[in-house]
Amino acid sequence: VQLQASGGGLVQAGGSLRLSCAVFGRTVRNYVMGWFRQAPGKEREFVAAISWNSGSTYYAESVKGRFTISRDNAKNTVYLQMNSLKPEDTAVYYCAADPGINVLVAGTADYWGQGTQVTVSS
Repeated sequence: VQLQASGGGLVQAGGSLRLSCAVFGRTVRNYVMGWFRQAPGKEREFVAAISWNSGSTYYAESVKGRFTISRDNAKNTVYLQMNSLKPEDTAVYYCAADPGINVLVAGTADYWGQGTQVTVSS
């Protein structure tokens, strides 16, 4: 199973980016999907997660109201729409997949992508 994240880049504060994470090798239709990020010198932190049927979403307090997670099971892809970006959102963003929400949020998911860099300038 491979998770391939894309969509990162350089954006000014207040701008928007949309990250995508495509899954190859098996269907993750029944998996919880999520996003994490890691800034330089900091530990990896949970950003957002979405249940297998998109019925439930979960967000870190720091991104609530600005980020939106969604998924398209037909395309085996999860998205992270990031609006009103701040310099403190600068990090490498990773997607993850796991059958269980608690395992995923804890940062111990079965599958991880390679990461995509997001840089927000002030």
